[in-house]
Amino acid sequence: MATKRDYYEILGVTKGASDVEIKSAYRKLARKHHPDIDKTAGATERFKEIGEAYQVLSDAQKKKAYDQFGHAAFDRSAGFGGAGAGAGGFNPFGGGGGWQTYSWSSGGGNPNIQFDFGGFEDPFELFEQIFGGGSPFGQGFRRRPTYQLSLTFDEAIQGVTKEVEIESRNAEGRLQRKRMKIKVPAGVDNGTKVRFGDLDIVFNVARNQQFLREGVDIFSEITVNIPQLVLGDIFEVDTVQGKVKVRVPAGTQPGSLVKLKGKGAPRLGSSGHGDHYVRVNLDVPQNPSKEEKQLYEELKNLSSKKKGWF
Repeated sequence: MATKRDYYEILGVTKGASDVEIKSAYRKLARKHHPDIDKTAGATERFKEIGEAYQVLSDAQKKKAYDQFGHAAFDRSAGFGGAGAGAGGFNPFGGGGGWQTYSWSSGGGNPNIQFDFGGFEDPFELFEQIFGGGSPFGQGFRRRPTYQLSLTFDEAIQGVTKEVEIESRNAEGRLQRKRMKIKVPAGVDNGTKVRFGDLDIVFNVARNQQFLREGVDIFSEITVNIPQLVLGDIFEVDTVQGKVKVRVPAGTQPGSLVKLKGKGAPRLGSSGHGDHYVRVNLDVPQNPSKEEKQLYEELKNLSSKKKGWF
């Protein structure tokens, strides 16, 4: 398996680059190496590589994980998982902007199909950035109005009905308001775009202090002591589906992941759930008691004797 290039190197920025510098570097490279412009061999792969780097470095949480663990932060076998970015614009619902991968439909089709336009708001913005000018479909083509709606982490997981007020202007340019109820399906994620009638809504989902979500998979942590790692134990952990008992096998190594199959987020538009992964962290005593020190000394001596047997 080929070694993956450093994301900062791909975008040509330093590790201390600001969000603005990262976004600017990405857009320049995306325009330069878009397959419709760059006809050299490997252009498509370079374009994908640039987009992948931006997906991570434009998201504060994923950037922090990458800075600490490198590519292993998004390797399931290493215990991590992977992206989201930003676009602004008018938001009648409140909350900030911020998405990268979302659905786009100009009419008909499945509104839940996901397309990645690499940090550009939609395919028309990408077209304009590359070729200049307006919509490739002419002046008569009108984009569907797109709004943003902020949700809590739990609302996105469980689904919720929101009553909102939408502001728009009629043909005479007058401001008009329309109240409507939005039934949010269970399992939407940050950046998910769903069609409601004649408009599209992009969801901004708040982060959760306890859980990290990667697609339909959920990650959390527990902290155990040395005897529990050596001998194994059973713990009660929180999941998005409620409390679950998890067995940590004897001899588990610090940093290992324990998988709870089917205990993750709902799969949007289909049945079933993702998985929940529990990371096992070790609590090393900072100030052990006299009795504890004595026991650790005995264990240390016992380990030394065992090594001497071979």
